[in-house]
Amino acid sequence: MQKYNRPVFFFGISLVIPWILWFFVAYLSHSSEKTQMILWVETILGLVGLVAPFGVAMYLFFKDSELLEDFKKRFSFDGIHFSSIFIILALTFGSIILAQGISVLLGYSTYQFVISGDPSFSSGMLVSAWFLIMFAPVVEELAWHSYGTDALRQRFSLFTTSMIFAVYWVLWHLPLGFVKGYYQNQVVVEGAVYGLNFILSVPVFMIIMNWLYYKNNRNIFVPVAFHLCANVANEMFATHPDSKVIQTGIFAILAGYILWIERKMFFEKNLSAK
Repeated sequence: MQKYNRPVFFFGISLVIPWILWFFVAYLSHSSEKTQMILWVETILGLVGLVAPFGVAMYLFFKDSELLEDFKKRFSFDGIHFSSIFIILALTFGSIILAQGISVLLGYSTYQFVISGDPSFSSGMLVSAWFLIMFAPVVEELAWHSYGTDALRQRFSLFTTSMIFAVYWVLWHLPLGFVKGYYQNQVVVEGAVYGLNFILSVPVFMIIMNWLYYKNNRNIFVPVAFHLCANVANEMFATHPDSKVIQTGIFAILAGYILWIERKMFFEKNLSAK
């Protein structure tokens, strides 16, 4: 992991490119006349911004043969615990079902358990919201957990790494909060409570994801699967936004438990603590 030595370059370029593109997309999304040309520009720029961090990671990998070899190895199933598949399904689908069940006990509608098939947001582009729900986790984690996380982990404890990246990830999504119709924009429109919930959910999400990642020998399929399942689970039901707040609470309790039982993994800076 000593070769993962360009975190400033990686995280800097991975932030600047999407921000430039997405703030322009945000401007276009509020245009009074949505022509086909504008929709095409929004779609292309939006997707390029999404893919940009992966492109930066690939640039760094192809510049160093040892890094590239390490990248390839992390697509092997050697060292992966297949019980993690069930853990991922339980954490993602199970947590939202439990959160909805708790909200029903508090007086919310049982309609939340209906598999609506309608995401809580529109993409605002020429691609469907479901495409983004499934494509974004794949291309993001191919960047964040191929280069980014390990570059931070080389310098900091896993807990500090998770917190630094959580702040970064919130900032990375910032322009999307201004893209009309996009998920982050919808969260902002729904109210400050839900916007705050999104921010607070990121650190606990990262603790759980990084725990799974390092428990499975840095296998990239694991964070991809966790992120993907979380996205699908949170959009397939007719979930009330308050249930997602409850889900964050469930994740926070779980993250606290993980930090307690995995103190050595998270709080020792030495890489052998993994």
